Amino acid sequence: MTHLMSREELLTHELERLRAEHGDLDAAIEAMQGNPLSDQLAMRRLKKRKLALKDQITRIEDELFPDIIA
Repeated sequence: MTHLMSREELLTHELERLRAEHGDLDAAIEAMQGNPLSDQLAMRRLKKRKLALKDQITRIEDELFPDIIA
């Protein structure tokens, strides 16, 4: 039997994927920062991608866990 994922399940799965990619980028950037011969343009691109991922992560978290203002 095929199980169709709910929107929440899809968002949760996407959130996990984005968090993993964000962590991978963080590790790559850290490794590049420790190497004086690192490609600065490549590092800037990784940092830009990391920021974009953070924005996506925040957007999904806000949808999954909205703030309840009382």
